[in-house]
Amino acid sequence: MLKLNGTVFMPSVLTLIGIPGLEPVQFWIGFPFCAMYIIAVFGNSLLLVIIKAERSLHEPMYIFLAMLGATDIALSTCILPKMLGIFWFHLSQIYFDACLLQMWLIHSLQCIESGILLAMALDRFVAICDPLRHAVIFTHQFLTQIGVGVTLRAALFVAPCVILLKCWLKFYRTTVVLHSYCEHMAIVKLAADDVRINKIYGLFVAFSILGLDVIFITLSYIRIFVTVFNLPQKAARFKAFNTCIAHICVFLEFYLLGFFSFFTHRFGFHIPSYIHILLSNLYLLVPPLLNPIVYGVKTKQIRNGVCKIFNSKNPS
Repeated sequence: MLKLNGTVFMPSVLTLIGIPGLEPVQFWIGFPFCAMYIIAVFGNSLLLVIIKAERSLHEPMYIFLAMLGATDIALSTCILPKMLGIFWFHLSQIYFDACLLQMWLIHSLQCIESGILLAMALDRFVAICDPLRHAVIFTHQFLTQIGVGVTLRAALFVAPCVILLKCWLKFYRTTVVLHSYCEHMAIVKLAADDVRINKIYGLFVAFSILGLDVIFITLSYIRIFVTVFNLPQKAARFKAFNTCIAHICVFLEFYLLGFFSFFTHRFGFHIPSYIHILLSNLYLLVPPLLNPIVYGVKTKQIRNGVCKIFNSKNPS
């Protein structure tokens, strides 16, 4: 690792310190984080098993839910093992290229999750506002195209962030990352070079993917609510609205935490760093934890699938 004029030239290793300001209690913070991870993986895996086993759940809404569950498992697995290694075993060092890979995976999976939430909102929009065309539009081929498109969009949009860090920024003031995982802005802040391009492109990705997705999701639900409130029968209104409650809860938990974390990292100069890092960690852990619980509680077919699995294991 070559040092020039107090800067480090293209470091090969970075150091993740975890949660700055809370290093003495990180060991104990690791236990609830580990519990959240185990519950998230178990819940989403159970969701995938139920959707695969029940042919009646091979519908667009549940297929999107399976995509969401698989993305949640991958996202939480990208950060938790390394984070627990920092908290419990002081394994804070990470190769620079491995850090960039983790960053690309995390941000790509976040964008994929946003795309899936948009697809779920559009599915509900067509199912409620134009039900006669729903089966014609949301074919299995179209669902596959959505999955591939959402994945490619995320991977291609996030890739330049990695390329800019690897090829554009050469000198770094320090190799100590004030974070518990490799986040784009946390690495950019280490650089001694001009980082305006990195910041501008990061904002472009955030607003062109997450920002536009939020706008289209919001417009979809506004149109859904207008249609639902115009239904003549109260029972029909309640049934239509009930199918959207779980989606709205997941939508709010993902985007509210996400945008708060995003803006505090860039503009929240007076917010203590440990609060921001904790919220960043919760942003990546809470949605995978709550999503299967929310859908399990609000969706009768999934509740029945859970009961069927556990009843088959305990015949009496």
